Amino acid sequence: MDSTRVTEHPTSHERRQPGAGRPPAPADPRGALLRTPEQPSALPGAAALPVQARTGDAPNGPGTTAPCGKHGANGGQASAGTDMSPSSGSASGPGTSVPTPPPTSPGSEHSQPSAAEPDPHRPRPAPEAIPVQPAKEQDRPSGSPAGKDRRTGQGLPPGGPMPMRRDGDRLRFVGAATRRIARGIDLDEIVMGLCRATVPTFSDAILVYLRDPLPVGDERPTGPVVLRLRRTDRIPEERDTDGGFMPALQPEPSEMQAMTAELCEVRPGGALAEVLRGVRPVFADAPAARAALPELLGDDLAVPSGQRAILAPLRGRRRVIGAALFLRRPDRLAFEADDLLVAAQLATHSALGIDKAVLYGREAYIADELQRTMLPETLPRPTGVRLASRYLPAAETARVGGDWYDAIPLPGSRVALVVGDVMGHSMTSAAIMGQLRTTAQTLAGLDLPPQEVLHHLDEQAQRLGTDRMATCLYAVYDPVSHRITIANAGHPPPVLLHLGGRAEVLRVPPGAPIGVGGVDFEAVELDAPAGATLLLYTDGLVESRLRDVWTGIEQLRERLAATAQLTGPDHPPPLEALCDDVLDMLGPGDRDDDIALLAARFDGIAPSDVAYWFLEPEDAAPGRARRLARRALSRWGMEDMTDSVELLVSEVVTNAVRYASRPVTLRLLRTDVLRCEVGDDVPQLPRLRQARATDEGGRGLYLVNKLARRWGATRLSTGKVVWFELNRG
Repeated sequence: MDSTRVTEHPTSHERRQPGAGRPPAPADPRGALLRTPEQPSALPGAAALPVQARTGDAPNGPGTTAPCGKHGANGGQASAGTDMSPSSGSASGPGTSVPTPPPTSPGSEHSQPSAAEPDPHRPRPAPEAIPVQPAKEQDRPSGSPAGKDRRTGQGLPPGGPMPMRRDGDRLRFVGAATRRIARGIDLDEIVMGLCRATVPTFSDAILVYLRDPLPVGDERPTGPVVLRLRRTDRIPEERDTDGGFMPALQPEPSEMQAMTAELCEVRPGGALAEVLRGVRPVFADAPAARAALPELLGDDLAVPSGQRAILAPLRGRRRVIGAALFLRRPDRLAFEADDLLVAAQLATHSALGIDKAVLYGREAYIADELQRTMLPETLPRPTGVRLASRYLPAAETARVGGDWYDAIPLPGSRVALVVGDVMGHSMTSAAIMGQLRTTAQTLAGLDLPPQEVLHHLDEQAQRLGTDRMATCLYAVYDPVSHRITIANAGHPPPVLLHLGGRAEVLRVPPGAPIGVGGVDFEAVELDAPAGATLLLYTDGLVESRLRDVWTGIEQLRERLAATAQLTGPDHPPPLEALCDDVLDMLGPGDRDDDIALLAARFDGIAPSDVAYWFLEPEDAAPGRARRLARRALSRWGMEDMTDSVELLVSEVVTNAVRYASRPVTLRLLRTDVLRCEVGDDVPQLPRLRQARATDEGGRGLYLVNKLARRWGATRLSTGKVVWFELNRG
């Protein structure tokens, strides 16, 4: 038989002809051109689809070929040894030709090669729904006749996005879109990432609906399922007009957002509920979607007909949390079957990202609430001192930490100033900080010396765990004596800014951190002149990767001195502005830790505004207390308050001398209010009660509660102090 002769059989298996060259590389990366149900015949100028023989067909002899006839309709493929040149359409060898295959019809894709001669280079058959993979020259809009699509014959817009006709196109789009969606952290970023990734590459418009409220974690929502329109997006109008891109949808997405109800209640057993329960995306012309879309969008809004809309449920880890509607314009190519897979991927990644964002938002809310409740909401306004504070977290993504500050009013118009730093800046550190802060408030209420407070804090830290360590500085300011007592537990020393502009770092014993155990703490008493400002801070303000702690303290001292020079030697800088200026010294790389800052401006109480007496615990003490109070009010020019002050002083002193065994103290302080303090050596605190008509006593505190602006009682180590305040004039 001549090697150039072609013999035709009803079924055949093509073999490499002697002397034929190697076949060209296949157009598809997987090794073969792929068949699509939408293409009944081969593309013009492209190679014919090769025949793939069925199992059991008799193999042909060497050098024989067969046209794509009966079995070519099954999507058969040629042997790897056959030369199928797209330019000539003929097999290798002189005078050899292959007739053009007839139009194919849908059939089985399970044809197998002949067992007589296996071919290792046989390409795999393509899935039914994968579109034709055109060559590079065919994929360009300029290569198609008159700028038309090769499959549908529709015109392609100049400058518009090309339809995704390759498997690789869809895979690249899904990869880029999911990466963009995954970059979002909060809910709005993820929804925006979905919209920006799909418009206009995949669709011309998108509507995203989410459940309201969104379920968090494993919690089961109560009540009906309600969807809220979260976001819409569309192709910008300038692309519709300037480039002649495409006519707009009727109505436009902006009008759709206005016409669509913001809330949609999903009826149990309704069409929309069935689509959401099915999870898989569906075309708008599907029977389930035709009934579900009016329920979602409303009856007044028309949806593009045919396969120009895809409704994709958004299912998170536990349940459906929303839906996305992808829309294409009437003049653009309709969605294909493979686009349902793309929509499913986008919906899955978006739903999981939304679940992640909701959980992250809940954790951030819990962390913020924990930090907010651990720190004082507002600072008190004690007599003789003004306060200001700042707190900065280590980062926006880690808003909790172990730094804290506090100001606690004490008996005798004193105030305790506290700043501390628990190791680490996590939720665990914040929880430990809350326990230590509560313990410090309790110890301050007992009016213990600063060194004793730190000692009990050290014991409490050891009870919390062996690795619970913290630094703390505890100071008590007395506005009457203009003195301050400070005890330190491994904390950076405070800085005192004097009225003249001189800033000095106070020399206080460093001490060991809280939690070490077995360490004695020392306290020092220093002058606190009127007009001076004490700055307490944590190490995050002065220590970072770029500088050590002592360099930072020196920079802080210089910054305070420079700020004080701006206001002059006779006027201290405003507290709020001073705190802001101190934080401005931080550079971009200086935020390694959270920062707590507490500033106290010492105003003090002048000796002329203080009246102090000792009273013997005898029956004549209340009368003497009334006379002393009357003289002090006359000296201060406050005679109009004499009657009220005499009555209340008499009641409180009477209760004190009834049980006291040592002299009772009486002190009047004139500030913005008039404050009266009565101290005795009895630790039991008085209790307000309603006296009966037959009782001879029990009405003293009732009168104090009715007439005074504020009142209270504080237990001391030597007894207690009962105080009340009255508004002046």
